[in-house]
Amino acid sequence: MALRLSTKVRNDMLGYKARCNALLYSASGIALVDGGVGNDSITDTGSGLAIFEPGDMITVEGADDSDDDGSYVILSVAAGTIEIPTGSFTTGQAAANPIILGSARGGSLVDQFRNATMKIYTGSPPSSADSAESGSELVQITISSGSFTGGADTNGINFGQVSAAELGKGLSCADGSTEEVWSGVAGADGTAGWFRIYDNDLTTGASTVKPRIDGRIATSGAQINMANTSIETGSTVTIDGVEIPMAEEA
Repeated sequence: MALRLSTKVRNDMLGYKARCNALLYSASGIALVDGGVGNDSITDTGSGLAIFEPGDMITVEGADDSDDDGSYVILSVAAGTIEIPTGSFTTGQAAANPIILGSARGGSLVDQFRNATMKIYTGSPPSSADSAESGSELVQITISSGSFTGGADTNGINFGQVSAAELGKGLSCADGSTEEVWSGVAGADGTAGWFRIYDNDLTTGASTVKPRIDGRIATSGAQINMANTSIETGSTVTIDGVEIPMAEEA
């Protein structure tokens, strides 16, 4: 089975342009911090940074050193601190002068499935990712088996790493260097046959307006390979690797 993308996913990948998610202007409260060998950071004495979200791109404009202006991946967010990759800032600056911060999100798979979730089902997948689910649900995959509520970011999984035209798991917001832990506690017995990745809203059933990705599960040669596809109630299922390919040819 080839990977199946819902109509919404394909439409957004073809035509969704990046949009501004958040914009902040500060006359004096924002500082840019060169973290040396650690992550660089943006701090705000007014604690106004919680409007930004990990995984989005943040643009800095108006820095004292123009080399520090640019767009960077947000690794983590708190009201007073945003962490970005080490080496982003050349000099940094203390909180004193006006600066503008803006974040954006587009239509890539990474952006569409920010803080998403996955469900694993028995049997064969439906004929389209727009169709209602088939088979029985075995387990829901989140960050480290944490509780997930549709519409909330907590414990949502993310894509991020790209290699050889394949999209893999995102990196942990805690350090920006290790893969997220995708796992869940099984709620039923059965043999894993296929998975569906839902966007943050977690809308189930038939839909042509929600992003979904369907793929096959097997012991080898599938989008998700498991050493043992037999799942037992109460067991922890961990997804060690996922490969979402962008085919060279149809």
